[in-house]
Formats: sequence, C-alpha cells, structure tokens
Amino acid sequence: MSVNSKHIATFLLGAAAALAANKYMSMSPDEKEKLANDLKNKANLLKDEAENFAEKAKDYFVELKTKGTDVLKDHVADAEKMMAELFDKKVENNNTPIL
Repeated sequence: MSVNSKHIATFLLGAAAALAANKYMSMSPDEKEKLANDLKNKANLLKDEAENFAEKAKDYFVELKTKGTDVLKDHVADAEKMMAELFDKKVENNNTPIL
C-alpha cells in the first residue's frame, strides 16, 4: 500500500488534534473558560461577516441581473440588426438563402 498526500495530511491532522486535546486537558478551568469565550467571540464575528457577505452578494446579483439584462438587450438588438443586414444582403445577391 502506497502512502499518498491524503494519508500524510490525515496523520498530521490527527497529530495536531492529539496535541490540542493534550494541551486542553492540562489547562486550568479558568483557562478553559477563557478559551471557550474566545472561540465563541471568533465564531460570532465569523457569523456576522458571513451574514454581511450574504446580503452584499444578494444585492450584487440583483444589480448584476438588472444591469446585465439591459446591456444584453442593447447588444442583442445590435446583433439582430447586423445579422439581418448580413443575411438579407446575401439572400438578395444570390437569390438563395444561406443556411
């Protein structure tokens, strides 16, 4: 059985988890409580940032949809006109439609 990067990563992750568990077990109750509060604060900050990002993303996609639709309408109208001019001229010159 060969060892690949997934096996090495799993081993390293397990070793890090064991070291963290050992450190946590050797902490005093006050240190454990401080660590728990720090983790809660960081989790709340991450949650707030994620909520703000979700709102910004929602607004961005709504804006993109409206602006994108307007731009697409402008360019499609030009493309339709160009294609009509191109194919109408070829049909008139050859008297046979080009497919």
